[in-house]
Amino acid sequence: MVGDERDNKGIVARKNENFSEWFTEVVQKAELADIRYNLKGFLVFRPWSVYSMEKMYSFFEKSLQKKGHEPHFFPTLIPEENFEKEAGHVKGFTPEVFWVTHGGDKKLPEKLALRPTSETAFYQMFSLWLRSYKDLPFKSYQRAQVFRYDTKATRPFLRSREFHWIETHCAFANEEDALNQVKEDMKTSEEVLHGIFCLPFMMFERPSWDKFPGASRTFAADVLNPDGKVIQQPSTHMISPDFSKAFDVKFKDKDEKEKYAFMTCYGPAISRIFASVVIVHGDDKGLRFPWEIAPKHIVIVPISNDSELVKKAEELKKKISVFTDEVVIDLDDRKSPGEKFNYWEMKGIPVRIDLGKKEVKDKKLSVFRRDLNKKEVILEKDLMNYLRKVSVESGENLKREADKLFKGRIRDADTIAKVKWVLSEGGIARCGFCSVDGDGEKCAVKVEKEIGAEVRGTLLEKENVSGKCVFCGKNAKEVVYIAKAY
Repeated sequence: MVGDERDNKGIVARKNENFSEWFTEVVQKAELADIRYNLKGFLVFRPWSVYSMEKMYSFFEKSLQKKGHEPHFFPTLIPEENFEKEAGHVKGFTPEVFWVTHGGDKKLPEKLALRPTSETAFYQMFSLWLRSYKDLPFKSYQRAQVFRYDTKATRPFLRSREFHWIETHCAFANEEDALNQVKEDMKTSEEVLHGIFCLPFMMFERPSWDKFPGASRTFAADVLNPDGKVIQQPSTHMISPDFSKAFDVKFKDKDEKEKYAFMTCYGPAISRIFASVVIVHGDDKGLRFPWEIAPKHIVIVPISNDSELVKKAEELKKKISVFTDEVVIDLDDRKSPGEKFNYWEMKGIPVRIDLGKKEVKDKKLSVFRRDLNKKEVILEKDLMNYLRKVSVESGENLKREADKLFKGRIRDADTIAKVKWVLSEGGIARCGFCSVDGDGEKCAVKVEKEIGAEVRGTLLEKENVSGKCVFCGKNAKEVVYIAKAY
């Protein structure tokens, strides 16, 4: 712990009353990050967030590897010429690129980009690696940091100029296989994001004006915050054929003819997903974590540093280590037992064992569960079975609670006034819309300027539509979802 960040008052702001202040307090007081690094938009991640994020990386990587993706490490620098090969991509990303122009005191002959994303790096190599249909499918990924000169207000984990993510890049012989990969990416999001991190989301196909630069189709998961705003989480993309042609990514097919590969990419941003874990599961006491991604699983808090209690704590830790070695003993003599209890509840550790002489004598343990915010007394001999039960139940409890976020939040709206009302109530508006291509962008601009919201897109399975576009009065061709976003 560092200096004035040792605040025994816990979280003061109430999550449902002042979400912004609550989030700021949690990041600071639970020691997730330090924003005082002297470069705007760049964050120092502290151990409590890193422990969790490393586990999050692991779950995603295991899932990807199981599905045939192999890991790579690519250079952080990308030559400017790579960006210039695909017009849509360069137009979309150039305003956000950090450029390296000097090596020491010498000006470089060509600007080098700090990668904002790696399509132009991977596809440069795909053109060298892929020769035959036998090389396909080619499924790769890397975990990396990417850099974007975001000019909007930065926010720890939610929006920064450097973020930590995984990006997959794949090549296929035909469009059908590429689309199947995109569908597999969606399943990976469901499997990991919802199944393990306990974060509910809706998957939308983004409108044409909100596609990833260089993509022909973009699909993205939106996680809903308790305050009614959404956060975009993993997105997956059908890459435009122009990319294959620009980078000459082609192969010789079974008929001995050369053909261009179809490519996809998928991007779970781990640091941004961590923000959703904090926001969705946190409460007025601070953090709560599903067992699988908790920074540590158990803390033992002796009510004093009496030698008998310390010895007992060590015995319990050794016993528990058969099940999990992520056990902390709090012997900090600068805090009272009550301050320690509040501190670990704020940190979101799933299980706290409070150890006093009475418990030692009676061979009982006082145990606090963070998922239920409930203290229980158990027999010491039942501890291991109890922990196994909590390790399973805690995530399910948090998932069940989080899934309720969407309940009643999606409401139909047939007028602009109704859209505004739905959003003001923390909901997502479902309404008729003229088009998610072409002229529809004019209505999307109206949504942004008049309502301060965004057209998030359409469901993957097209819905029946009738009536008029809420914003221009033309016949509606689509059912879209409108929400405010971070």
